[in-house]
Amino acid sequence: MKVSGLRLYALFYLVFLYAPILLLPVFAFNDGTVIAFPLKGFTLEWFRQMLSNDTLGGALTNSLIIACSTAILATTFGVFAARSSTRYSYPGKAGVIGLIMLPLVLPEIIVAVSLLVVLLGMGVSLSIFTVILGHVLIATPYAIAVLNAAFSSLDRSLEEAAYDLGETRLSTFRLITLPLVMPGIISSALMAFTISLDEFIIAFFLAGEQTTLPTYIYSQLRFPKQIPMIMALGTALVLASIVLLTTAEYVRRRGIAKTGAKDTGGFL
Repeated sequence: MKVSGLRLYALFYLVFLYAPILLLPVFAFNDGTVIAFPLKGFTLEWFRQMLSNDTLGGALTNSLIIACSTAILATTFGVFAARSSTRYSYPGKAGVIGLIMLPLVLPEIIVAVSLLVVLLGMGVSLSIFTVILGHVLIATPYAIAVLNAAFSSLDRSLEEAAYDLGETRLSTFRLITLPLVMPGIISSALMAFTISLDEFIIAFFLAGEQTTLPTYIYSQLRFPKQIPMIMALGTALVLASIVLLTTAEYVRRRGIAKTGAKDTGGFL
């Protein structure tokens, strides 16, 4: 009885979570500007409008630049911080790590306004660069949380064996440590990329005259005739997310196969 109830709850949860996403392609191909049933017919017009929209293209380009930069920087900082917190002891370690992880519990609106005041006070012009700074600030704690688990599960005897065989710390990290924690690095980069791509509040405050994808979508919601094109955009983003997730899982499994590590579960 308990098992049946748990399965029913899980089914209800999955339907509640994914039903809106499944409706995206339904209305994206619907020949009608009103998002409602019954459907009027099949059309590719909204995808054509999406591809020919220069403003949307610029917003998407800005978001991809920001998301890729955020993923690289946040993951790099995360590797350094996770390595430091799991391998070394130094005065004030708990306080330093706690300060780095603080954006996890701070409301984004507070972070955005604070960054806006500080950057304007320093005379920094608002642009894509300032959005990247804000996104790295909020994405780095998530990267650290993932990488902490990866470094904590790493067998230290492998590194010690490399030292005994004459390898330097740098070569040991490059040849031994880095390949073993690569699944965690891929996970943290993917998480930082996703957080940055759909983040709205910080982009809204720090982008200045630049437009990112979330801010563009928000601005178009005021115009009912633009809603079908937004549905088409959402469908394209879902498909891109599936491709990205599949690629990341493939790379993760390849890394596990090369290192001979135990597969404890991944994205798929």
